[in-house]
Amino acid sequence: MLNPLSRDSELTSPPQRGESVLITGSSGLVGTELTKILESQGYRVVKAVRRPPRSSGELEWQPLIPFEQIPVDQRAAFEGFDAVIHLAGENIAGGRWNKNRKERIRNSRIESTQNLCQLLNSLESPPRIFLSASAIGGYSQTTDKAQTEEDPFVDGFLGEVCSGWEQSSEILEEKGIRRVLLRIGLVLSPHGGLLQKLVPIFKCFLGGKISHGQQWMSWVDLDDLIQIILFSLQNQKIKGPINCTAPGAVRNEDFTTILAAKLRRPVAPRVPALALKVLYGEMGQALIINGARVLPTKLEAAGYRFRHPDLPSCLRNQLT
Repeated sequence: MLNPLSRDSELTSPPQRGESVLITGSSGLVGTELTKILESQGYRVVKAVRRPPRSSGELEWQPLIPFEQIPVDQRAAFEGFDAVIHLAGENIAGGRWNKNRKERIRNSRIESTQNLCQLLNSLESPPRIFLSASAIGGYSQTTDKAQTEEDPFVDGFLGEVCSGWEQSSEILEEKGIRRVLLRIGLVLSPHGGLLQKLVPIFKCFLGGKISHGQQWMSWVDLDDLIQIILFSLQNQKIKGPINCTAPGAVRNEDFTTILAAKLRRPVAPRVPALALKVLYGEMGQALIINGARVLPTKLEAAGYRFRHPDLPSCLRNQLT
């Protein structure tokens, strides 16, 4: 894989020495890589963890505990950060959606974000910048229309979760904190997410299109996503929702063909929608069978230049 700093470093200016960043969800795919890159650029990174901290690079945070119930000494540990990057959340594709799982997904995004932002808002020295993960799942999944940040989120479970997730941080604007909402698409990396699951399947000659194959897949190379976060962190003009997706969204049929060619495997027979509905229920319909064409309009207007704007370029980067 290419070092994301090797060609993208011109997109961002170096931080002021000693700038500090607090990250939630630092153990995930994005958080792990982001931590390494931030530290390599001179940031002081502190990870929010759910257990007692083991070093000065950690602080304890229980996402579902209201800030008033957090001991004063633990609250004081949140003072003085230049930025907070909030990536924590239950794995939305971790299994079938039943009542309990849906509630965990909601709470891990909406309630945890609300608790964190109320805590930050109560500080004497709050962060200047708050970047929060969001998702493109809130957009309509049943239209061919290209959707931008100007398009509304729709009704339904994903739309309601994404809307509540973003609204939970609005309180920060009372203190003039710059708020960036990272509407993240399908993150492509062999170390996690969709690509990690698909590569073994394709290598076993079992990779085929899903259902009719005409649903859109709006993806982003992991290295680009890290650079988008850095760009948003350092560019004062970036605020509000931004679509973190490559401009080269593809239909599932094309994604399948391009990935199979990269792995030098034939395309297998299609996977029927009925089989996915039986296996995964509502989650399978929402995350696998449906899809949205989402464009990074605000990022490109702000001058961000994608290093991997099309799928072949991304797969060369991630699978070489």
